[in-house]
Amino acid sequence: MQTFRHGRVPWPALLAALVALLIPAVLAPPAHAADGQPYTNPVKSRAGADPWLTYYDGSYYLITTSITNEMFMRKSPTLAGLSTAPNVLIWHDDTAGRNANIWAPEIHFLDGRWYLYYAAGDSSSCCDGQRTNVLESSGTDPMGPYTWKSQIVGSNLDKGGWLIDTDVLEYGGNRYLLGSAFVGGVQSLVIAPLSNPYTLASTAFTVISTPTYSWEKVGTAVNEGPEVLQHDGRTFVTYSASHCGTPDYKLGQLELTGSDPLDPASWTKKSTPVFTRNDAAGVYGPGHNGFFTSPDGTENWIVYHANSTTTGGCGNTRSTRAQKFTWNADGTPNFGTPVALGTSLPGPSGETAATPTAYELVNRHSGKCLDEFAGDPADGADVIQYTCKGTANQLWTFSDPGDETNRVTNAATGKVLDVSNCGTADGTNIQQWSWLDNKCQRWQLVYTLTDYVRLVNVNSGKVADVANCNTADGTDVRQWTWLNNDCQLWKLKPVS
Repeated sequence: MQTFRHGRVPWPALLAALVALLIPAVLAPPAHAADGQPYTNPVKSRAGADPWLTYYDGSYYLITTSITNEMFMRKSPTLAGLSTAPNVLIWHDDTAGRNANIWAPEIHFLDGRWYLYYAAGDSSSCCDGQRTNVLESSGTDPMGPYTWKSQIVGSNLDKGGWLIDTDVLEYGGNRYLLGSAFVGGVQSLVIAPLSNPYTLASTAFTVISTPTYSWEKVGTAVNEGPEVLQHDGRTFVTYSASHCGTPDYKLGQLELTGSDPLDPASWTKKSTPVFTRNDAAGVYGPGHNGFFTSPDGTENWIVYHANSTTTGGCGNTRSTRAQKFTWNADGTPNFGTPVALGTSLPGPSGETAATPTAYELVNRHSGKCLDEFAGDPADGADVIQYTCKGTANQLWTFSDPGDETNRVTNAATGKVLDVSNCGTADGTNIQQWSWLDNKCQRWQLVYTLTDYVRLVNVNSGKVADVANCNTADGTDVRQWTWLNNDCQLWKLKPVS
């Protein structure tokens, strides 16, 4: 056998060494971050229908149907934290024709700004006047502020342009608007080209799917809620089928198998549903979903709404749920079955932050924290500002009392933020009190500047204000008419 002399390694030994080095690299799985923070469904327990969830710049953002003339968003560094994050009002509209029944909002980052698509109608009736509207952000903050840009009306749609549940498809260098509309009296999936994020290139919509299978016609024949899912060069669209008030509301699937999204023949419908009720887990009517990816980009997740009873209906009993999904060997998505509420699951991979347990409220003018005086447990104890120390009497938790407002609870005492004697006058003291479940103890957090909100008392309509814009420790916090100044703005700072 030939060998190498002069101190060189014999070639069989060299080959064995190389193989030993290469095998671990070949067999090693792709890099994958650790599981995220544990979470349990629901992600949002009230008013959780038609959820849209995205991860951007270190935070998750969740928005859902409100059925009012307002839209609220939650923000958290972890999926688990969304369940206890405050409801923040990001849009309010009193304009006739779009001042009621806001449905199915979702946000898309296009051309350097966020665009918020939603359906809304007139307050005088429900719901034949639903039209799609588009808002545009002033910058790159998903929470806004937003301005109204347009109302999108198709020229060939029934009911004068009734259009809901819109989503954006980007394909072949072009953009398209997908939605649900009545055409020929049937609620179908439709598509039209966009010339920019808020303007149609052609006002005529093309029908790409109508309810044809029996599982799409339970209660009423419906195709709605189209959502784009692109993976490995393939384009899928999930959609919701049957009536939302039945436990058999479910997801179907289309695939773009041709080259032209505007050609109905380019779309192929799967003959069976892809995500349905799970009676054993107590999950009924799972539908109107969205998709998001884990922070490290390695996992695909579905967010959807569902009911916990067979009679839950189409209202605010529906809660928001989320779970990871995988891919079949043939390249199609495998959504599995809806998981039961209360099941602890690992969060999305790549989450590095801890789940917030409370929040500091930091005044923009003084830089000081909203403080319950000395942790006094008594009803009526004063609320002041004080240098931030991270103590429990400066920490606050948020919960939804059932109407997307906020109950603001002090972490030290368990008492809630309250306006003295339910007063409505400027200067009325803000204090803590035992929870009485009244409007004087409910607060709207209204997004005003990036990272800053104003705390608006639901009963009085007045805001939490640092008296006379004083910067000293111990300055009283009271309610006052909104003056649009820094003394009335508060930063939500999560604390883990």
